[in-house]
Amino acid sequence: MILHLVCFKYRADVDAATRAEHRQRLGALRDLDGLLDLKVGEDVVRSPRSYDTGLAITFPDRAELEAYQKNDRHVPVARFGVDLCDHIVAVDFEI
Repeated sequence: MILHLVCFKYRADVDAATRAEHRQRLGALRDLDGLLDLKVGEDVVRSPRSYDTGLAITFPDRAELEAYQKNDRHVPVARFGVDLCDHIVAVDFEI
């Protein structure tokens, strides 16, 4: 299995409603074929090193992760996130 983790650091001018909309759009992807689990949430610690939103998706294998990256429903959500953020980090690893 592959765990796909993404952390989003929003620009300072992105309001709370838009941040919530981003998390909602990410959460709406949980019914895509090939995902075993999807979790998304707002950071609760708010330390200087914290990111604002975290996403964790479990895939059965790398092929499903690669299919997700190109999925017609995922691509616009990913672009929306890029437009909102100063920084995005990701890591994918076997579990």
